[in-house]
Amino acid sequence: MSISLGLSAFTQQTWDKVRSKVKKAVVFMDDRCAESLHWNGGAQRLFEAGAQNVKPFSSFEAGGAKQPKAVFVVSTLLKGRTADVVKDIIGLSSFQYCVVFTTVAHSIHLLANNASPEMESDRVFKQFEEKLCEWMGDMNYTAEVMHVPLFLAHVSPHLLIAPAFGSVFPLVSQDLDQINTSRPDKKKFGSLADVDLHSLPPELQIEIKSLVSGLNSMFDFVHVREECFAVGPTSRIIAGELANHPQAKNRRKTAQHKASVVFIDRTLDLTGAVGHHGDNLVEKILSALPELSGHNNDVMVDMLELTSLHKNEESHKIIAPGHLSQPNDPAAQALWESMLNMKQKEAVMEVRRHLVEAASKENLPIKMSLGRVTPEQLSSYIHLFKNNFKAMQNHCGTMQLSLATVQTLRSPQFTKWDSFLAFERLLLQALGDSDMPGVLKQILPMIKSKRERTDDDHSPEDLLVLLVYVYSLPGEVVLSKQLEEAELEVKKALVQVVCNEPELSSLLQKITGCLSSSELTLDKAHIAVDKMFEILRGIMKSRAHMKQFRAVYSPGDSVHQASTSYSLNRSQAAAWHQKHISDQWQRVNWKK
Repeated sequence: MSISLGLSAFTQQTWDKVRSKVKKAVVFMDDRCAESLHWNGGAQRLFEAGAQNVKPFSSFEAGGAKQPKAVFVVSTLLKGRTADVVKDIIGLSSFQYCVVFTTVAHSIHLLANNASPEMESDRVFKQFEEKLCEWMGDMNYTAEVMHVPLFLAHVSPHLLIAPAFGSVFPLVSQDLDQINTSRPDKKKFGSLADVDLHSLPPELQIEIKSLVSGLNSMFDFVHVREECFAVGPTSRIIAGELANHPQAKNRRKTAQHKASVVFIDRTLDLTGAVGHHGDNLVEKILSALPELSGHNNDVMVDMLELTSLHKNEESHKIIAPGHLSQPNDPAAQALWESMLNMKQKEAVMEVRRHLVEAASKENLPIKMSLGRVTPEQLSSYIHLFKNNFKAMQNHCGTMQLSLATVQTLRSPQFTKWDSFLAFERLLLQALGDSDMPGVLKQILPMIKSKRERTDDDHSPEDLLVLLVYVYSLPGEVVLSKQLEEAELEVKKALVQVVCNEPELSSLLQKITGCLSSSELTLDKAHIAVDKMFEILRGIMKSRAHMKQFRAVYSPGDSVHQASTSYSLNRSQAAAWHQKHISDQWQRVNWKK
């Protein structure tokens, strides 16, 4: 069995453990676990295993009077708010049998409770089982608590993501100040490269140890002996923990396969993540369509085009959105793979081919046409399925991916893609011709309030993306009065624009901590924007410790234009060519 097949089997096996317990149960699941399930079979697999209902993990949810069994699936420690929510749900229900799955290993529960590692192997879980029986109202009722590493989502055969750790962000220079402040009686760290795991905030320690525990379980399943490498201070800490994980020693002695595992701090090269140089359809879909609620890696696809309903707010409440994940539809999975791996033009042609094949299978009157694929053409093919329920049901996954393509090609955000790319190139040239303050002055006129903006202008979210791009380019910049003044002007303009937004987007809600524009005050906006610029400064310094790959920006000359060369790509190339880069590729040895 290849490692890629083994990883797929690993994600299925972990969810099989949950499925084995859901018969006749109400399942309560938090967003992180729900996103993992979404890409690994979806709620359909739970219903096929006998689940009666699947609900959000919330204090406002409960089981019915005739539903005696509950299964809780959470990605957190079984204490604090998580324990409170479990207690609330049980208090509103009539459960006699509760099963709790947590993605956090028992050893990490011991650490979080300041208990000795030598403590009984599952003592914390047994104590929580007793609490469950107490909350159910009878100590003779049944309760089970167990750890399952449900941290991965299988997006494609060669791409896995970890929704459970979506909030883990690499350390930046501002974090160093906070770490030093939190340990007044100890020696101050001179740089992030000196920071170790035990000096990090307890919450981050738990996150890192949970990630390492999950990775160890995965390598154990596929029988891999890994060799760890790290680029960046946060990656070094994670790789070091994995290299010296206590449960990995026996695995490394008997493992059948070898693998090199490279951890890279994404902050070392955010230009590659936020730039508009890509020509991939999925990248554009993810940037153009709204996020699926509770998810970070999928979007909402408007399905009204397949109905006879008029487009209005009420109609959108009636029809559930479609999405990109289609794990139970082989034809849609094949199309998804093509969309992921092909360039945009080829991927759009592949969408058309799948629609034509689906229509032919259902004997629908399709009119073939060659040449350039347009959203109108794809939409006309989709409409053939509109009043044919059986055909829609047979090709539901293909319909969702096709509609996602059409809606992206028609999106105003899609039409902005080329203008973004052009402006990024202009900023590259400006950075070569002047300096950072000069570049910020070019961005300043683009910051416009909702009332002043046209469809061609940039929203606050677009501007934040541009700022991340700009601050990721030059490497460390010498601080000057001119830079501070330029930043101050941009800050003032951003604060004013954010305060004048009639509605806050999900991103602005996260940044400001306010759910609505009515909650947002001038002071809150100032605090949020100041904090954002602190992080941008930290990103700008993130490559300061590096000798090679320190610059992603080349200013150009009289012959060549200014350009970028992405650290991530160059790091991968170096790995494949097995170059020894002493200051970046830090090999992390495990203790025998």
